[in-house]
Formats: sequence, C-alpha cells, structure tokens
Amino acid sequence: MKVSKTNAMRIVDSKKIPYEIITYESKDGKIDGVSVAEKIGKDVRSVYKTLVAQGNSKNIYVFIIPVNDELDLKKGAKAVNEKKIEMIPVKDIQKWTGYIRGGCSPIGMKKAYPTVMDESATNLETIVVSGGKIGVQVELTVANLQEITNATFVDVVK
Repeated sequence: MKVSKTNAMRIVDSKKIPYEIITYESKDGKIDGVSVAEKIGKDVRSVYKTLVAQGNSKNIYVFIIPVNDELDLKKGAKAVNEKKIEMIPVKDIQKWTGYIRGGCSPIGMKKAYPTVMDESATNLETIVVSGGKIGVQVELTVANLQEITNATFVDVVK
C-alpha cells in the first residue's frame, strides 16, 4: 500500500532518523490501539498511543503510553507539575494537535508540547506510534522518539 508522507514522517525524515512505516486496514472502524496492535502483528506492549491533556494552567501536555494501559491522571499531573490534568475533548484534538482521533502522532503536532513517555518504554528497543493518520503507524527506536519529542520518562499509567 502506497502511503503519502505525513507531517510526522517528514519530521523524522528531516532528522535523518530511520523508521519503518506500518499500515493497517481501518474500514472496519477498529482503530483503538489494541485492535491496531493485533492488525499489525505487534505485541501490545510495544505499541503506544498518544493522549493529550490540559492542566489547570491551561497548558497542553502529551502522554505516550502503551495501548493496553490507561493514563493515571494524578501521576500525569505530578509528572508535569500540575495540580490537576484532564483529557482534552475529542472534538478539540485537531485544534490543539493538527491530528484527528485515531491518527494523533506524538511527532509533528502544531506546537512542541511538553511530552511524557511512560517509563515502560525504556524496556523496549523500538516503539510503534501513530504515523499521523488513521491506518498508518511508524516504528522507530525509543531513543529516537524521545529525541524527536523531547519526552521525559515517568510512570504515568494506572
């Protein structure tokens, strides 16, 4: 399947970082992370989803966590020095990130938001995240994703 370059891929290309494009069929509507991991034949522990939250300060934060885990809002707030954070409404994802639900990549958002990657990623060599549109994932080393997103590693899952 020929894939047109997404903003996320162009950014990775510009940094001359190697990555693999992985595509999957999305016509069935199953675009949640666990379904995607199954479709691409990857262990759910190596496929991560991108979540966007807002703090009391109104600042936006990005969390990269395993697809089969849930963000612990208390741990997340602590990780970004906020009293409280809340997930942004799905209808606002594109406004803040430039991406849509199911195709939100941690790479290449409208702004470089503070990003936290769950510390479980430090146990992996490579990580799979959204490539910037539904049906497209990218796999790259955890170190390279951390470098591109400037993420910190913190335990933020329940």
